[in-house]
Amino acid sequence: MNAQTKMSAKGQIVIPKQLRERLEWSTGTELEIEERADGVLLRTPPRRRERITIEEFGKRVPPHSGPPLSLDDMDGAILAEAARRHRAKARRDDA
Repeated sequence: MNAQTKMSAKGQIVIPKQLRERLEWSTGTELEIEERADGVLLRTPPRRRERITIEEFGKRVPPHSGPPLSLDDMDGAILAEAARRHRAKARRDDA
């Protein structure tokens, strides 16, 4: 997508709505600004993962109560979720 915008007297710019929606940037989204030789780059900062102990993990995640799952079952669930996310992203990109 190519678009143009102007900077306000306060140094603010408007990011087009279509781009904000595709990137899932809403009001309050934190952005990093990186200066480059050819301009600037805006991006969301990487998520910082909270470090917890195995004991804390055990408190937060209930034990599995169903039948045991095989590695194939787990791999299948992971692939199904990846496919679902890919389809959702493709729909957003086509919109």
